[in-house]
Amino acid sequence: MDDLQKWLHGIRDGDITAFEALYHEMKIPLFTIILRITRERDLSEDILQELFLKLYVSPPVPQGNSRAYLCRMAHNLALDGLRKTKPHDDLELAERTVSHQAGDMDQRMDIEAAIKALPARELEIVTMHVNGDLKFREIANIMELPMGTVLWAYRKAIKQLQRILGGKE
Repeated sequence: MDDLQKWLHGIRDGDITAFEALYHEMKIPLFTIILRITRERDLSEDILQELFLKLYVSPPVPQGNSRAYLCRMAHNLALDGLRKTKPHDDLELAERTVSHQAGDMDQRMDIEAAIKALPARELEIVTMHVNGDLKFREIANIMELPMGTVLWAYRKAIKQLQRILGGKE
């Protein structure tokens, strides 16, 4: 049994420290997956809060990889969140995104522009692999895609990011 499964079992037994440990371990990878799908920080924060509330109120006992289970949960809630919201004005969204960024603005803007250039499916695959630390097989199961499609889309996305960030596009 891995740490995530232990924490989920602990939450079922009312152990608040298990919930805190799960939250601190998974908040960033899950938030990143949600944000890359919704592309809106405020909505992503709400969805992440909803996800952890669901885990606290009714913690699941996943069979197999708990990390993959939680990433699938984040993926599905993000897609549901998108369906429930109305489209936002692109300018307003861009202003909010820029206002939340810190550090080297030029580099962050280049990276953000490169990421936004990826098609949604490829962006989800890259995010789940890099930020969610999931294996390609797990991503294929979550997204209900053939393994070959996931591998191809990942390689294509990485090449596109390299081309854009390397100044070749």
